[in-house]
Amino acid sequence: MTDQDAILEPTDYLQRIKAAFEQGLLTEGSVENLTCWLTEDRYAQYAPAVIEHIQNEKWAALDDVFWTVIPFGTGGRRGKMYPFGSNAINERTIGESAQGLADYVKETKPDGPWNMAIAYDTRHRSREFAELCASVMVANGFEVYFIDDYRSTPELSFLIRYKNCDCGIMVTASHNPPCDNAVKVYWSNGAQLIPPHDKAVIAKVGEVQEIPKIDFQKGIDDGKIHIIRKEIDEALLEQHLQHSFDVPRDLKVIFSPLHGVGEFNVKSLLNAVGFDQLEIYEPHREPNGDFPNVPGHVSNPENAVVFDAIIDRAKESGAELILASDPDCDRMGAAAPVTSDLTGEWRTFNGNQLCALLGDYVLGEKQKNGTLSESSYVVTTLVTTKMLGRICDSYQVRCSQENLVGFKWICNVMDIEDPNNFVFGTEESHGFLVGQYCRDKDGAIACLLMTELAALVKSRGKTLFEHLDDLYRKHGFHHERLVNIRMEGSDGMKRMQNLMANFRSNPPTKLGGLDIVGIRDYQSGKRTDASGNSEPMTGPTGNVLIFETNVPGNYVAARPSGTEPKVKFYMFTYVPPKDLSDLTVAKREMETRIDAYAKDMQTFADQA
Repeated sequence: MTDQDAILEPTDYLQRIKAAFEQGLLTEGSVENLTCWLTEDRYAQYAPAVIEHIQNEKWAALDDVFWTVIPFGTGGRRGKMYPFGSNAINERTIGESAQGLADYVKETKPDGPWNMAIAYDTRHRSREFAELCASVMVANGFEVYFIDDYRSTPELSFLIRYKNCDCGIMVTASHNPPCDNAVKVYWSNGAQLIPPHDKAVIAKVGEVQEIPKIDFQKGIDDGKIHIIRKEIDEALLEQHLQHSFDVPRDLKVIFSPLHGVGEFNVKSLLNAVGFDQLEIYEPHREPNGDFPNVPGHVSNPENAVVFDAIIDRAKESGAELILASDPDCDRMGAAAPVTSDLTGEWRTFNGNQLCALLGDYVLGEKQKNGTLSESSYVVTTLVTTKMLGRICDSYQVRCSQENLVGFKWICNVMDIEDPNNFVFGTEESHGFLVGQYCRDKDGAIACLLMTELAALVKSRGKTLFEHLDDLYRKHGFHHERLVNIRMEGSDGMKRMQNLMANFRSNPPTKLGGLDIVGIRDYQSGKRTDASGNSEPMTGPTGNVLIFETNVPGNYVAARPSGTEPKVKFYMFTYVPPKDLSDLTVAKREMETRIDAYAKDMQTFADQA
């Protein structure tokens, strides 16, 4: 820092910011937000650090953490941790989130009393942020139920319902990289915020000036913060046990928590129902926010690569199934041997395959138990396999499929309709739920169901993949793929916006060699055919496009992610049972078709 820097006034730094903008080093949003953080009293404690970045001309870092105000996306308010910045996770943005939530709850329920629930995962600073949220909420007159150890997101959702809370906060960034953290914010039904609550809370967040806090330990001593770990653990396990089916228990399983919270719920549940041949994969066992032994340090059970080392261990130990959960244990992934040779080829299941397998299992067992009725229903999303709907048809059960991405929308259907008739909820991003005990996806219950299914098909002399092939022969071959294209920072957001605009203004006429015969735009609420004729369509409103090809059941969807800086392409193929004379050939042909889809969508994205 020069002597001149030491005597500069705030207006001088604002001039430097303006000059950086004119040189293309900062975006317009960064200028606006930086100005706020340098001139408004509420951000005064962060001004010295911001000024130091300006003095050192760290414009890229400043633009990254100031180009926008971190929003509520599909899975909460999530982003990279940085000591300051409107587009980063730090004490200020976490505190604002808690204060804005408190203000909104008190506005909607002015007479009180108010209470809420808080839990946290193994990520860096998760406990610190959880204590901060509790301190803010107590200072606002709330009583807080606080789980004082690493626990899962579905346990937080259950706690809200169990204690009739007004709201809840889970401190986690789910399966994001180690540099990220977040708050998932929940309403009184135990589900993540949906309109109008999400927009109302973020509006309150923007109005926050002061963030009152009390000392966390004083909150405990005064009886305002209730430590509730043992009680809620036992209550959730009791609920989980109600969803176990009477099937064989002879199965050797390896489970990986991927350095997250999953071991407690999964191990206690599987042991409680009689699966005693359970190994916790030791290299992934340590709770560690760096996720040190996971490839790429990204603990996402959707990524097949995280299973590679565990498969090697399974071949050594004679295990018959591998399960993994993400850091907050709301997602489940699985791998299994392709044949009865446990030392031979193993494969992972994608999310759509798991949706079909578990959906069929739950429906089949409930049909056997006589607990399916004409009012029973299953819920999924727009971008999840249509195979699940065909499975539901075979059981004469309704499947609600026209729902936006995000498990909160599945839970919204549960609350709009009769929850007593809810059978199964699922989405392609490895989320699964049965029962009414919570309003979010649950990795532990998914592990239970998957283990039971594997043991059941083993007792019939089949592998899970052979069982899946049987389902294909019955319902048609469905092959899907998800392609993610990352677009980081403010430039990435512009690319995403340009890409979606290009899709709408100049859409592809062919994908994978197939003609596009219709485009469903869930943002405008219109379907446009190949001739350009549009008509209104029913369904939810969101930034999703679906490109229909001239081959029924073959289509591609595009949407920007609500949790990470990327665009997602969902690719679907289908061969009806009547055309399925050779499943091996169909698999090969549909894989080729999806490769062609992916190439065309990548070309389109590269032009954005």
